[in-house]
Amino acid sequence: MFETTSKQTPSTQTIPLHYEEEILRLKKELNAVILSHYYQESEIQDLADFVGDSLELSKNAAATNAEVIVFAGVHFMAETAKILSPKKQILLPDANAGCSLDESCPAPLFKQFRESHPNHIAVTYVNCSAEVKALSDYICTSSNAEKIIRAIPSDKEILFAPDKNLGNYLMKKTGRKMTLWDGSCVVHVHFSEEKILKLKLEHPEAKLIAHPECEEAILMWANFIGSTSALLKYVIESDAKEFIVATESGILHQMQKHAPQKMFIPAPPEEACACNNCPYMKLNTMEKLYLCMKNRSPEITLSEDVIERALVPLRRMMALS
Repeated sequence: MFETTSKQTPSTQTIPLHYEEEILRLKKELNAVILSHYYQESEIQDLADFVGDSLELSKNAAATNAEVIVFAGVHFMAETAKILSPKKQILLPDANAGCSLDESCPAPLFKQFRESHPNHIAVTYVNCSAEVKALSDYICTSSNAEKIIRAIPSDKEILFAPDKNLGNYLMKKTGRKMTLWDGSCVVHVHFSEEKILKLKLEHPEAKLIAHPECEEAILMWANFIGSTSALLKYVIESDAKEFIVATESGILHQMQKHAPQKMFIPAPPEEACACNNCPYMKLNTMEKLYLCMKNRSPEITLSEDVIERALVPLRRMMALS
């Protein structure tokens, strides 16, 4: 059980010693469902009702009878939950939990990008704001992006945003030329090719597995490339016993839980820092999870217009995948 010493918040409320007990009590009181992305701290993952990738979490929550969705993730994920469950209250433990991909692609600039390529189909990675989704033709995830790209007629030109590394990976996989938005994930661009190759020498039997948001220099060495869920599935099913994991380190908790007899080595970043930890994801804590449920804030709200327009490309994606 997660414990801490009592202290006072700015509102002078006493924080309970046992967050887990209080969070579970509030969940029942609110008729809430708690979602945790793979990149959250392990204690949050362990008490969540669902742990997974962002879109799958929102779909799972929409299928429940919960009145409140508490999304331990980042802002664009909570917005997606609101789009798919507009009648439910959506809470995010820390309002500042953003995303470098989302922030790299503000809606006004993306609108200009679209208008400068009027005959292109806009395929947008789910890691973007609700307003950007509303300006898109199709949404995709890292697991279904290749299928979405292949489904677009070959005579149509494609805009892909906001992750240029995922876009480059998809161009190589599908042979489709695309015009890419210049964005990237702050976590996945910091892995060191040199340090990874050194690790491979030290662990010659280890498989390098990587998320497609990584740069090409990393992907070219990978034994397997896939979404976070696909990476987890791969390590569970693989005969290999050692893995070098090039994605956010939060997933190692689930890997170790599902395959405790195997070794998982986080791919090292360029600098001597914790750059393979997402600074946005790690803003969420057990204390903030408790407080957001107690105060029912921060709450994610979207206009009906944005929800309706963003649903269109999401439904197109779901119909294809």
